[in-house]
Amino acid sequence: MKIGILTLPLHTNYGGNLQAYALMTVLKDMGHDVWLVNRQGGKIPGWRIPIEIAKRVVKKFALGKKNVVIFAEAKARKEYALISQYTQPFINTHIQPQTKAAHTTEELSELVEKDKFDAIIVGSDQVWRIPYSPSIEDYFFGFLTGNKVKRISYAASFGTENWEFSKEQENNCAALLKQFDAVSVREASGVEMCKKYFGVKAQHVLDPTMLLDVSKYINLIEPLKKEKKKEGVLVYILDETPDKSEVINSVSKLLGKSVFRVNAKTEDKSVSIEERIAPPTEEWIKGFYEADFIITDSFHACVFAILFKKPFLIYGNPYRGLARFKSLLAMFGLEDQLILSSKDYSAEKTLKEIDWQRVHEILNEKKKEAKTFLKTILG
Repeated sequence: MKIGILTLPLHTNYGGNLQAYALMTVLKDMGHDVWLVNRQGGKIPGWRIPIEIAKRVVKKFALGKKNVVIFAEAKARKEYALISQYTQPFINTHIQPQTKAAHTTEELSELVEKDKFDAIIVGSDQVWRIPYSPSIEDYFFGFLTGNKVKRISYAASFGTENWEFSKEQENNCAALLKQFDAVSVREASGVEMCKKYFGVKAQHVLDPTMLLDVSKYINLIEPLKKEKKKEGVLVYILDETPDKSEVINSVSKLLGKSVFRVNAKTEDKSVSIEERIAPPTEEWIKGFYEADFIITDSFHACVFAILFKKPFLIYGNPYRGLARFKSLLAMFGLEDQLILSSKDYSAEKTLKEIDWQRVHEILNEKKKEAKTFLKTILG
């Protein structure tokens, strides 16, 4: 079966890239012909560029707005090429050869019609979160009007327990979701949201990264095994705060281990371009594989801590969505590993022994359920 995977635009987001890689790998292992449908954000039409440049010139020189960048698109392309120079090879090698790009709803519709997909799967990651989506109706297959292709969501996520859809978006997406052949979501709260707002029954399934055997990830880092082993407390924090630093210092002191990181300040435009260059994906994975302890505010970092059986603390990240963490941790009985501030931190949380045998028994059972879901609907 020829299958298209529609997910959020790929960039330097390790979790986003790895979940796309994982779902594609699982489906290929099932014998399917799998392609990534790369829905990018809208780009300015060529005829409008001179107009936009003229407006910026006026703002910068006539109105005195010094922060305006006249050739913003060219600057962004140049910066991204530098920032992604070590992460793009993973996409090119493991994902990009199997991709179809589209920038608009019309292009998506034409692409699907031209390539004759048998099924389109939307997911995983926060594809149903309004602020992250280039066009939310596209992620409910609004571009498939009249097309008989199978419509499936796999581990689609709203990302948050707060309802972010406008009434119009809610009505549009409810009508579209009712046309799906099968619906699955990544969080328990997503099941309730689908029922309450869309009138649709959804199944709760694992994030795609958890469907792969850990040996797949270990194989990816095999070329790096000769490099010096990373030891100590791995800190993977997306949003730095003094309070998080306090927790990090407390854990480091308690365990008597130094801190290391596997990420750069990629999203921080206030620092130099050199400080924003993202390390290779394989190096990111290696850090989790070799760490003695993990502190993170990232969903997929939590996933890899569980996969590699590493003791960890999750510092909840309300801005990026707490529902994801709560649902994942509850699935494995690991709710005690979540804190929301340094006031929640205790030495007991750090030193608590995790029953990894029980956790991975649950993981194996959930993997079977998720793969059954896919096999059943795909045939």
